[in-house]
Amino acid sequence: MMNIEKKNIYAPLHLTKSISSKNSIIFINIFFFMSIMLIDIHCHLDHVTLNKRINEVVENAKNAGLKVILAAGVNPETNRMTLELSKKFDIIKASLGIYPPETLQKEIDDGGYPLKPNIFSVDEEISFIEKNKDKISSVGECGLDYGRDEDKEKQKDIFKKMIALAERVKKPIIVHSRKAEPDAIDILESSSIKKVLLHCFCGRKNVVKRAAELGYYFSIPTNVVRAQNFQLMAEEVDINQLFCETDSPYLSPFRGKTNEPAFVAESYKKIADIKGMELKEVVNNIWMNWQRVF
Repeated sequence: MMNIEKKNIYAPLHLTKSISSKNSIIFINIFFFMSIMLIDIHCHLDHVTLNKRINEVVENAKNAGLKVILAAGVNPETNRMTLELSKKFDIIKASLGIYPPETLQKEIDDGGYPLKPNIFSVDEEISFIEKNKDKISSVGECGLDYGRDEDKEKQKDIFKKMIALAERVKKPIIVHSRKAEPDAIDILESSSIKKVLLHCFCGRKNVVKRAAELGYYFSIPTNVVRAQNFQLMAEEVDINQLFCETDSPYLSPFRGKTNEPAFVAESYKKIADIKGMELKEVVNNIWMNWQRVF
């Protein structure tokens, strides 16, 4: 017998939709308007937990009202997978990047990201991304990660190369900055790049304020339903500088459930709740942000 779990969530306007997940059905409240324009600005559809059921994941996203899924690559293997997905599904847009290589290799070794060994030429991969500039919406995921004692100077050098790439191809950049937020902002500010999206940004309040004053954008992940730091960010940052992301298969709003793009609705609803805005107003503002930045 199927386990059926009902989630009662705070949407002011919604219609309950079911989304299948393995042997169970999750009921989530998805809001419907005359025009549905949801965006998942950051996810990893190349990850095996999503890629092995990609048709279902895409169908769930469409049923939930998504118009855009911006899928991020992090190395040569995932960049090519992401490009292929963007060719196969019109809803998927590609963002190609280079995640801090040593950090990614440790995640591969730990089993968190099951990929081939992360050995490649950074300059050759940058050349590949540049050659495919007309097939992508942005550059990234890239940036800094000081969580595992990697070579910081090497990371900074790669990050600067990725910023220069984004400037050359005239694309927005998607930035990762775990435990390196001040350095990431310093490097970005020293460049001429303007269209910056700070993904899952966890900087202190003064660093968030500084980044916002520089005109950078922030994406609010789906675990905002319980993560106070992202709730505070959603409160402090102007709606004209916000996006919503799942970072799927990570950061699920539902404990014990693998995250997927369809669940980005939970970020929209929480932002509306925090800011005291109509849900439709949040959706429309974030759609306009997409049109302005991408």
